[in-house]
Amino acid sequence: MKLVFLFLLSLPCLGLGKTQISSIFSFGNSYTDTGNVLALGAMNQTLGPTVSGLPPYGTNFFHKPTGRFCDGRLILDFIAQALNLPLLPPYLAHNGSYQQGANFAVSGTTGLDYSFFVERNASNTFLLNTTLNVQLEWFLELKPHLCTSLENCKKFFGESLFIVGEFGINDFSVAIMAGKSLAEVRSYIPYLVKTIVKAVERLIKEGALTIVVSENVPYGCLPSVLSLYPSSNAKDYNPRTGCLINYNELSLYQNKLLHKAVSRLRLRYPRVRLIIAEYYRPITKFVKYPKQFGFIETPLQVCCGGGGPYNFNILQGCGMPGVNACQNASTYLYWDGPHLTEAAYHYIADGWLRGPYADPPISTAITEISQQTCSKL
Repeated sequence: MKLVFLFLLSLPCLGLGKTQISSIFSFGNSYTDTGNVLALGAMNQTLGPTVSGLPPYGTNFFHKPTGRFCDGRLILDFIAQALNLPLLPPYLAHNGSYQQGANFAVSGTTGLDYSFFVERNASNTFLLNTTLNVQLEWFLELKPHLCTSLENCKKFFGESLFIVGEFGINDFSVAIMAGKSLAEVRSYIPYLVKTIVKAVERLIKEGALTIVVSENVPYGCLPSVLSLYPSSNAKDYNPRTGCLINYNELSLYQNKLLHKAVSRLRLRYPRVRLIIAEYYRPITKFVKYPKQFGFIETPLQVCCGGGGPYNFNILQGCGMPGVNACQNASTYLYWDGPHLTEAAYHYIADGWLRGPYADPPISTAITEISQQTCSKL
């Protein structure tokens, strides 16, 4: 009887599931927002409604708008499903339990604090006070409702998966729209990476043992950027991708600094499973070889947009009256100007979970948790 009992205890160690990761907590922007910006719009009349709450957003899978800037699921959703966990509820729009996770990401969010841009006269746009540090404060406000003692919290967060990012797209856009040069925007990047690293360290101090730190996307490949900042010089475009080289350099520089910073964190916190999750490499690959992934031959074309060379028009964006989506979003890389389709997110999510677009893959980190759990049986 005792042998049977031990065998049953060992079964959870054989695969992914609730036994290894019991909850997910996510911080980010529109690449991970599952409805927080909708809640903000409902609470703040000045902000008003957002197009992510209007059709054709959410057409795929959910069959209705959910606040996701996508036709369907995001990377975060695919990860939750792979771990047999419910889709993460948006923190600002949920009245139920957060015992299996919460999503603090808000569309339009910057990693850097609002004051950073104001001090440098680098913002002439309305900025939400939902930065990474603010989202971290929300997490700390929620903490007493998740666990009560230091020991209990360490255990709870030690069995949770934390996802930090993507941050950078909005930081770049805010400064560029304020008229800052690319050289000046580049000078902000070390501060951005430092902010991300400090947030990761705070999560570690709260007991986090498994943390995904997301890279930035190839900024110069975004149809919105290509449309808003066209160049008359052909040399400004990468001949293989059609992306703007100097704008992509911002992302490459951020990702380089981020990788170095995470390497230092690994040395400082050897017990913590720090995962670098890539956006740049998979998206670049989709753009170079669209047919391999079932995408159209012009991968920089937007599925849901209002015309122009990339089917993106800031005055006729997806969700606005008279703007229609393509017939088959799964054959497109980009859903609207800055955001990907569910199909693209699915490919990237698989790469984060099993490789090769995460170091180490999330599944590897979870296997380590499983092995540690099993060794204690």
